[in-house]
Amino acid sequence: MGGMKLAEVAAVLADGSRATMCLALIDGRAWTVGELAKAARIAPSTASEHIRALTDAGFVRSLKQGRHRYVRLANADVAELIERLASHASPEPPRNLRASVRARRLAEARTCYDHLAGRLGVSLRDGMLAEGLIDDRDGLTVTPHGRNTLAELGVELPRSRRSLLRDCLDWTERREHLAGALPAALLRRALDAGWLTRDPHRAITINHDAWPVLARLGVARGAQSPALDAAAR
Repeated sequence: MGGMKLAEVAAVLADGSRATMCLALIDGRAWTVGELAKAARIAPSTASEHIRALTDAGFVRSLKQGRHRYVRLANADVAELIERLASHASPEPPRNLRASVRARRLAEARTCYDHLAGRLGVSLRDGMLAEGLIDDRDGLTVTPHGRNTLAELGVELPRSRRSLLRDCLDWTERREHLAGALPAALLRRALDAGWLTRDPHRAITINHDAWPVLARLGVARGAQSPALDAAAR
């Protein structure tokens, strides 16, 4: 994708089915061709053709495990591009009540590739800034207080070529949430610890044990809809 011209990138995502498949893949998981076909409401053979186009463009890569073939986004940069493009598009009206509930839950809290997005993701960025855990005066950095707090929560600052912290425009909130190696590590820790639960459609449920942790990260309980709090169900 890095060597493609703007018009070529736009052409790849100009097809509605390919765009839908990319939005599905933004959850960071590996999908089968059949699953992507179902998400885009197209035949598996047509989905395979689109996957070839996305692979040639560097948007996705294929994985093979046994007899099964899986597809996932090539990297975090592709996920951020799709998220940013989605922020400029008008949301499609839900087709039914189930779709409406799903859309509301995605807007409240979801994954964007490997980090948190939606209202929860934006609240996390605001809270960590307010608590002095991160600083944005000279680019996004983690403060010593932030390093200590994260270490106490079992989140280690990863050593990676990837940016530790950067802003990612949230397509539902139209504000920035946190992306990068650290937010990815924080999400992994939250899922492993059971503070958060992710459903197959990217929506995140905030479990009871999450609130003391979120409070330390500056996220107030009132910042989220009770519908996402498992303890309120």
